[in-house]
Amino acid sequence: MRRTSLALRITVVCLAIAAVAVVVAGLVAARLIRTAGTDVLRQSLSAQADVVASQLDDTGIGNRLGVGKVAEVVRGQGIDVVVRRPNGTLDGAGTIAASAAAKAGLTRSGSDTVLVDGQQYLVEVRTVGTRGAAFALVQSAKTGEAQGRPLVRNIVLALGAGLAVAAIAGLVLSRMLSRPLRRAASVANGMRSGRRDLRVPVEGPSEVADVAKSVNELADALQYSEARQREFLLSVSHELRTPLTAVTGFAEAIGDGVAEGEDARRAGQTIHREAARLERLVSDLLELARLGADEFRLDPTRLDLAALVEECADVWRLRCTRQDVTLLVERPPGEVPVIADPRRLRQVVDGLAENALRVTPAGAPIVFSLVAAEGQARLAVRDGGPGLGPEDYPVAFDRGVLNKRYRDRRPVGSGIGLALAHGLVTRMGGTLTAGPAPEGGAAFTVAFRLDRVL
Repeated sequence: MRRTSLALRITVVCLAIAAVAVVVAGLVAARLIRTAGTDVLRQSLSAQADVVASQLDDTGIGNRLGVGKVAEVVRGQGIDVVVRRPNGTLDGAGTIAASAAAKAGLTRSGSDTVLVDGQQYLVEVRTVGTRGAAFALVQSAKTGEAQGRPLVRNIVLALGAGLAVAAIAGLVLSRMLSRPLRRAASVANGMRSGRRDLRVPVEGPSEVADVAKSVNELADALQYSEARQREFLLSVSHELRTPLTAVTGFAEAIGDGVAEGEDARRAGQTIHREAARLERLVSDLLELARLGADEFRLDPTRLDLAALVEECADVWRLRCTRQDVTLLVERPPGEVPVIADPRRLRQVVDGLAENALRVTPAGAPIVFSLVAAEGQARLAVRDGGPGLGPEDYPVAFDRGVLNKRYRDRRPVGSGIGLALAHGLVTRMGGTLTAGPAPEGGAAFTVAFRLDRVL
């Protein structure tokens, strides 16, 4: 579905807001102009009525000629004059003006607005002398509206100009706001095609700058992640190449008849050992790949961590004895209940024990230490091996990092066992940390919350 651009939307919104403002301002201005025109017209009519009253007296009202002169002056301005003579008769105006004056009443001086045949008329009444004579100046309210039309026209033109300026300002603003976003979209498209050297200039309003900053951080993260993946693949390739070379070489020796008798038996044992190593590596890779998938299955249940430690110790005590390594178990009396997947947790402990046994020299200990305190159960696998450097502990669970650092100096595993163990413990709701051990080697500690039944 084709979507409208941000620039167009901002322009349309600015135009809509400006249009609403123009309509409201126009209506208010028209109302004010109409009211102001009527007020000005009334003030002018009142002033003229006062002037006319000052020029007339009882004699003037009674003199038809005097009234006629006054009527000629004001009628030139669109004003009708209605005279009430002392005898009560009305004179000097048409039917509409006389009706308006009659509605206003000619008994006392004052101002009034009357409605005759659906139209408004302004009436100014002035009494003259003491004999009951009076006159009224009558003017249509439309005269004031007609006088205000040029002003309304000018205001409409000004509002139209404001609307045009709003449209131009909206267009300029939309381009200014959308330019950084278009740059961010362009960089994102470049990243999608494989470019990792592109960055977005951090500019514009804070929200737009945040978008640019986030895109740049994403590019940095992708670049770092892909570099780590390349290093990991190189490490795995190195681990695969060694057993494959051994398997291929000994298989060729057997196939060519070079290895016979005892040599063939040793070659077969080597092939079996290296094939098992390959199997473990591939299995770890598959487990690590499944670990990040939603369908990875866990079966958490309530288990006794102390019993699991004893079970693991029974298995690893024999293997440690074969390598002249002492296995020690430290655990509190009684049950240590936690919620975890027994099979996966056993896989984690076995993996940590295998790593410890690989680097522990003869005569040094391996310790399974279980502590229950402060609402947590902490199982540490400690060894008396060469240990790790302080800089190694923060990256101990990153795939292939320790393997790359130590594969030329000591026995190493596949490079993904610790990453797999960390992922399994995290998925079960626990934590796995690394640090130095009192025995001189490294300690890897699995922690779970104690499940105490109330």
